[in-house]
Amino acid sequence: MKKAKEGNKKERKLTFWETIKNDCYALKIGLSVKKSLLVHAFFIQASGYFEWVFFDAVFIRHIVGAMDQNQDFHVVFRFILMCGVLFFLLSVYRNYVENVVYPLSSVRLYYGVYAMLYAKAKNVELRCYEDPEFYNRYTMSMDGADTKIREIIENVWGVIGGTVATIAVFWFMYEIDHYAVLFILSPLIGNFVFGHYKNKQEFKRYTEQAPDDKVLNYVNRVMYLPDHAKEIRLSNVFSLLKQQYCAATQHKVRTAVKYAFSNASLSFLKITFTFTVIFEGVLLYAVYRNLVTGSISLAQLTVMSSLMVAMTWILIGLFENIMNIMKNGMFINNLKGFMDYGEKIPEDQDGVMPEGKFETLEFDHVSFSYKEEETIKDLSFTIREGEIAALVGHNGAGKTTIIKLLLRLYDPVSGVIRLNGRDIREYNLHAYRELFAVTFQDFCLFGITVMENVLMGRHYENDEQVAEDALKKAGVYEKVMSLPDGIHTVMTKEFDEHGAVFSGGESQKLAVARTFAKDSYVKIFDEPSSALDPIAEYELFQNIMKEGSDHTMFFISHRLSSVKKCDKVFMLEDGKLIEEGSHTELMALNGSYAKMYRRQAMNYLALETEEEVAV
Repeated sequence: MKKAKEGNKKERKLTFWETIKNDCYALKIGLSVKKSLLVHAFFIQASGYFEWVFFDAVFIRHIVGAMDQNQDFHVVFRFILMCGVLFFLLSVYRNYVENVVYPLSSVRLYYGVYAMLYAKAKNVELRCYEDPEFYNRYTMSMDGADTKIREIIENVWGVIGGTVATIAVFWFMYEIDHYAVLFILSPLIGNFVFGHYKNKQEFKRYTEQAPDDKVLNYVNRVMYLPDHAKEIRLSNVFSLLKQQYCAATQHKVRTAVKYAFSNASLSFLKITFTFTVIFEGVLLYAVYRNLVTGSISLAQLTVMSSLMVAMTWILIGLFENIMNIMKNGMFINNLKGFMDYGEKIPEDQDGVMPEGKFETLEFDHVSFSYKEEETIKDLSFTIREGEIAALVGHNGAGKTTIIKLLLRLYDPVSGVIRLNGRDIREYNLHAYRELFAVTFQDFCLFGITVMENVLMGRHYENDEQVAEDALKKAGVYEKVMSLPDGIHTVMTKEFDEHGAVFSGGESQKLAVARTFAKDSYVKIFDEPSSALDPIAEYELFQNIMKEGSDHTMFFISHRLSSVKKCDKVFMLEDGKLIEEGSHTELMALNGSYAKMYRRQAMNYLALETEEEVAV
C-alpha cells in the first residue's frame, strides 16, 4: 500500500513537459492505429472555429456595415445566401463525421488500443500481477484508454484551432477598441489558474478512489458470477463482501467530501471569471462608450459585443481543450508507464531454439524470494529423460513455486536452472515452454467450447480425435459426450444458456485433459486429483503413469500413495530439499517422508494394505 501511495504521489507531481510528452505519446498511438481519425478531428475543430470567427468578425460586421451604408437589399441577400450555403455544407460534413466516421473510427481505435494493451499485458511476467502498485497502474491504464486518446486528438487540434481563432478575433477587436481586449484576461485567469487547480484536484480524487473502485468492481463481479452463487447462499460470506463494499463506498464518499469544498470553490471562481466578468464587463464598457462618451457607434457596439461573445466562447473552448490535454495527459501517464515497463521475463524473448530432444533438467543451487521472503533455498536436483519425479511436502513447502521457476514464470534470485546443460534463460522463451505441458492446481476454464478448452488454441491434423483421446485419459469423456453438442458444447452459461457447467472434479479432469492433449517432452501435473474421489484419483493416476512411459514427468500430489511408482521423490520443507530418492529408499530412510506416508496411510486403510503401512 505504501508503494502504491508513493506511485500515486509521483503521478500527481508530473511536470508540464512530462504531461505534454504523454499527450504526444497518445497522438502517436492514435496515428499508428487510425490516421483518418486525426485528419477528420482536425477539420471538425478547424471548421468549428472558422464558423465562430467568420460569423462574428465577418458576417455580422458586413451585415451591420451594409445597413449603416444603406446598401441594396439584393447585394445583402446574396451575401447571406452564400454564407448560408457555406454553413450548411459545414453542418453536413460535421454530421457525417460525428454520426458515421467517429463511431466507426472509435470502434477501430478501441480495438487497436486494447489489442496493444492486451499484447503488453500478455508479455509481462506473472510477478507483475502480484504487485498491487503495478496492477493499479494496469487497471488505470485500461480505464477508458481509447476514449482518452480520442479526446487528446480532438483537444490538440482544438488548441491549435483555438489559438489561431483567438489571434484573429483579438485583431478584429483591437481594430475597434484597443482597451477592450484587456477583458480577455478574465477567462485566462478563470481557465488557466482556477481551471488548472480544479483539474489537479479531480485527478487527486481519482487516484485516491482507484483502490476503492477495484474493490467495488470485485464485489460486483462476485455477485453475478455463478462460481460464487452457492457459497453466498449457504453462508454469511455476503455480509463480509457487503462490509468490503460499504467500506470502499464510505472511503469514496470521504474522499469526495475531502475535495468537495475546494472543487466547489474552484468551480465558482472559474465560472465567475470565465463568464460573468467578461460578459457583464464588456457590455457595460461598450454601453458606456456609446452612451456616455459617444466614442463608438451603435454598429461598432454591436460588432464588438458579438466579437466579445465569440472571443469568450473561443477562449472557453481553447482553455477547456488545454485543461483536458493536461488532465488526460496525467491519465495517459498510467498507460505510458504500463507500456514502457521493461519486462524482466518478456514473453516474446528470443534466444537459442531448444534441441529436438530432452536429456536432463538441472536445478543448481537455486534460490528464490517472493516479496523479500525466501521461499526456495539453495535447491539442487537433476531429472533425466524418461524419469517420473514427484515433488511432495506440506503446504507452503515451495512445490508449485519450483514448477513456476521451471516454466520461467519466475526467474531465480540466485543459482541456475539448466536444460540439456544450458541455462534456460538463454532459450527462446516460447519454444522453451512448448517443451512442457502443464496442469496447474489453480486452473481456469474459459467461455469457449470443451474442445477449445482442451486444445487451448493449438491445432493438430485431427483436432477432434486428439481432444477425445485426451478426455478419455482424463476420465471425463462420457460426461462431455452426454452434453447436447458433445465436445463442441460451450463452457459456462455466461454466453450460452445451453452452456455446460461442470462440477469441481469434472472441471479438474478437463484441465488434466489439456496436458494429455499437448504433444510435449515433459508433462507436469500440479495436484491433478485434489477435487477427485479416491477411485477417480486412482484411475487418473493409472493413466498418468501410462503417459510417463513415453514422457519425462513431474507431478505434485497431496497423496503420497500416488508417488510410489515414481523414479524420484523430492521431499521439501520450507523451500529446502530435505530428502531425495525412490519411495522404497525414502521409506527405508525412515525420515520425514516415511512419517508423512504412514500418517496418511492410516487414513486410507480401506485402500492400503497392512504390508504397505508397515514398510
